[in-house]
Amino acid sequence: MNFENLVLEIEDRIALLQINRPKKLNALNRATISELNKAFTSLESDPDVQVIILTGTGPKAFVAGADIAEFANFGEEEGKQLSARGQKELFDLVEQLQTPVIAAVNGFALGGGLELAMSCHFRIASENAKMGLPEVSLGVIPGYGGTQRLPMLVGKGRAMELILTGGMINADRALEIGLVNHVTPPEELLGLARKLAGKIVKNSPVAISYAIKAVNAGFSSKKPGFQAEIEAFGRCFGTEDFREGTTAFLEKRTPEFPGF
Repeated sequence: MNFENLVLEIEDRIALLQINRPKKLNALNRATISELNKAFTSLESDPDVQVIILTGTGPKAFVAGADIAEFANFGEEEGKQLSARGQKELFDLVEQLQTPVIAAVNGFALGGGLELAMSCHFRIASENAKMGLPEVSLGVIPGYGGTQRLPMLVGKGRAMELILTGGMINADRALEIGLVNHVTPPEELLGLARKLAGKIVKNSPVAISYAIKAVNAGFSSKKPGFQAEIEAFGRCFGTEDFREGTTAFLEKRTPEFPGF
């Protein structure tokens, strides 16, 4: 497979999939989401791949967020479609993939980047990782599953704090609250990911696929929440706060939200 925004290597039944937009801090644009969909779909059907490691190229970022310039001028219905399409095409796809996906979080994992990491079956992080959901600072909410997956992983109160403050936490705090499973020096991150993947490879692929289905089934009641997120995300696009937040971001200034 040839990709413009991804790098793929397969060795010893382990696929290393890297998002490769380092000049944009690996931000998710529509083209990258589409390529990730194709890559994950192909890897799941590849009998020679039993584990996928997802990471970003460069030392600075896993994924620093979505490409805001792509949707800054969207209205409500376009916002809803953006959220629904993204959830179906990538984030839900990764979560429900029967091939285990390990997120190796190197550097920034913000907004859509953290949502992508949370879609993976589990996460490890480098010591320099920074994680957060800053969407409310743009007048919008997390729209790729963040309002649903973060409470599942860290609890409602901690998730509310992260989402409502729009702040970032470091790798040690992420480990403390259960957002990531392990923290390691940056130069050891992929080595640890491969070590964990190697342990998975030794086990039954069939049993692993059923285990993933069973664990996900325990959270099946989340589906109405995801729909509520799509509706609320779309409504944000019809507000003056969204227009001010995204305009300020693109103009590199502090926003002045008009509010209700």
